[in-house]
Amino acid sequence: MAVRASLACFPSESALHDTCGMPWGVAVTPFSAADERGSPPATGDEGHLLPRCESCFAYFTILCPLSRWSWTCAICSAENDLPADAAARYARDGGHDPPEMRSAFVDLLVPGEEGDVAATTPVYVAAIDLSSSEEFLELVKSALLAALEALSPGSLFGLLTFSSKIGLYDVQGPIPIVKNVFIPPDSDGALHANLEDVMPLCSFLAPIDSCKDCIAEALETIKPMSSWEVAANTSEEHDHVLHQTTRGFGVALDALVNYLSLEYGNAFELARIFAFLSGPPNYGAGQLDTTSYVDRNAGKSGDADHILLQEQTSFYKNLATSAVQAGVCVDLFAITNEYTDLTSLKVLSVESGGSLFLYSSTDESTLPQDIYKMLSCPYAFGCVMRLRTSSQFKIANSYGHFFSDPQYMHVQHINCCDSFATYSYDFEFEKDSRFSSKSSHPILQIAFKYTVLVHHGDTSDVSNSGSRSKYSLQRRLRVRTIQYNTTANIWDLYDFVDPDVVLTILVHQVILASLSDELEARLLLQDWLVVAIAQYNKAYKNVRSGGGTEIYDIDVDFTHCSQLQPLSRFVYAILLSPLLQVNSEGIHPDYRTYLQCLFSALEPASLRQAIWPTLISYSSLDVEAEVHQSLSRTVFTSESPIFLLDAYIDLLVYYSPTAGATIPFPPPRDCLLRSTIDRLKQERNITPKLILIHGAHDDTTALEKYLIEDQILDASQLASSTGFSSYLDEVRSKVAEHGI
Repeated sequence: MAVRASLACFPSESALHDTCGMPWGVAVTPFSAADERGSPPATGDEGHLLPRCESCFAYFTILCPLSRWSWTCAICSAENDLPADAAARYARDGGHDPPEMRSAFVDLLVPGEEGDVAATTPVYVAAIDLSSSEEFLELVKSALLAALEALSPGSLFGLLTFSSKIGLYDVQGPIPIVKNVFIPPDSDGALHANLEDVMPLCSFLAPIDSCKDCIAEALETIKPMSSWEVAANTSEEHDHVLHQTTRGFGVALDALVNYLSLEYGNAFELARIFAFLSGPPNYGAGQLDTTSYVDRNAGKSGDADHILLQEQTSFYKNLATSAVQAGVCVDLFAITNEYTDLTSLKVLSVESGGSLFLYSSTDESTLPQDIYKMLSCPYAFGCVMRLRTSSQFKIANSYGHFFSDPQYMHVQHINCCDSFATYSYDFEFEKDSRFSSKSSHPILQIAFKYTVLVHHGDTSDVSNSGSRSKYSLQRRLRVRTIQYNTTANIWDLYDFVDPDVVLTILVHQVILASLSDELEARLLLQDWLVVAIAQYNKAYKNVRSGGGTEIYDIDVDFTHCSQLQPLSRFVYAILLSPLLQVNSEGIHPDYRTYLQCLFSALEPASLRQAIWPTLISYSSLDVEAEVHQSLSRTVFTSESPIFLLDAYIDLLVYYSPTAGATIPFPPPRDCLLRSTIDRLKQERNITPKLILIHGAHDDTTALEKYLIEDQILDASQLASSTGFSSYLDEVRSKVAEHGI
């Protein structure tokens, strides 16, 4: 469990926090194998014996004062009795101390909460859009063949297709059998027959071990739905759909979730649905109207940009709630350049603990690699996370891909959580509270209860049904308790700022604000930077007051504090990001939604990479020259002939036009540059796209869009700047107007 704070030294009071102008919060990656320093947790088998506070329900930790028969809660300072068995555990000598007496970061087995053997089978279902092209289906087939190689032995796999009908595949016989259920075109979504009545779930979910070849054979039989099939399966009164694809995605997913829920807790504890879409749902319940996007591009609707920011229907939010209750996680893969309204669909993945992927074309898609990475990565499921704070401060906001508990505040349910998934919180002081020198240090405790599947390897002489005994469930409790220092000195706050976490919280706040008003989100972000620079200049007394000739003395580069120096660049990059651009500015609304979902789950270092890419120059293919802070054309005036730009989702290799003919292009497999690229691809939870550009003859547009310091903000929206330097001049003027 990695926890990074935006202010590693907490402000002593609310006024000091307001004065520093920095967000105060943490980014938590609960299922990471180690903490932010690389230290693993202390492990043990007695999580059920970990004492809890009778007042606030926080867990006992090494930071809690302990006496013979009682202990004091580090969070709320309440006194708690210590049961006799716990007193005996904690009276052991140092060599046999339980984990919670050795470390403030523990990971403990919770016996008695494991599932039965029958409930230990991983379940995966592919839901494939047949209202698509041959190219789409070939890509999906390749991805699912890769998935079959990544899935653990003993897993169960189901295959479903959807269009104007739902197809259920039974692959456990000598030949694959498909049974269809027609989707009614009306909006109530009620099927004429339940899926369980059409095909028992035990026939639909096939064991990977014995049926892998049959599944692959079934995939080969899947063909796109042709127009005559649409005509045959559509009633005459709805003949308007003859001229369009029919994609009953909403009904199909709703029926599938209900289908799987019948065996939740019996046949499985988590089912993962891989939903492959080639366009917008346009048939039956959950269909989406895409005319706003068409009208906007045709110049017929001046308010379409605002409309495209809003969810059209509550159907998918309700479906997400059903998925969470049924132990189902939905990963959504959209492979299309057609407007699909991911704004309305994203909640299905976000709240169920899944991921959303968008590929604009089948030719350059990394879908097979991405799904293989996803399934090869360890993950926890059935997770519940709770962050507790000592009494002087509290959580103001929580951000991330979770489902908030309807009953308990600040309790988040996460159906599926991998080692990359990150959740952010920002804090505020309780009314009239402060950290005094006489009070105890501020304490933060994160409790993360989760389930993992433990694979026991091959079991001897097992039949198909016996293969399920290869797995057992482990319910575990991970608790991390952190004590922070405080300061009444603003310089200490600045020196302990983590700019990556500040960026993470800002991006979450911007995404949230942009969902209702993109322009307002831009203005809020710019105002934050102006206030932060003004407060910083006050602290360092660079000027006496705003206005006049002193405007040129205002320090907009945070010269006196290295920790703050990246912030102006970060804000400029967010303002230029597709996160804050709308359709009328050339950004596809689905791409913006995809980035929102991706960025809101990234840990701070990865998010910084995506917002402000790293640019490295190479003096040769095997010698790294310099890591550049600037993202400007001026960098390429250096003598280095080769550059690598890492933008997280893209990796760009650029050869200068002056690069000698003796330097092979593209870079060969056995050089440092190529091994660096391979390492970066391996480390990512998504596969970055590799772009090779030779400045002597290739189009450099893909590189230039990442040269952020050279780009121009739209004067009608925010600024009249012609680049980052001019933008800082404008910020300087606004700081002077603000008055310091």
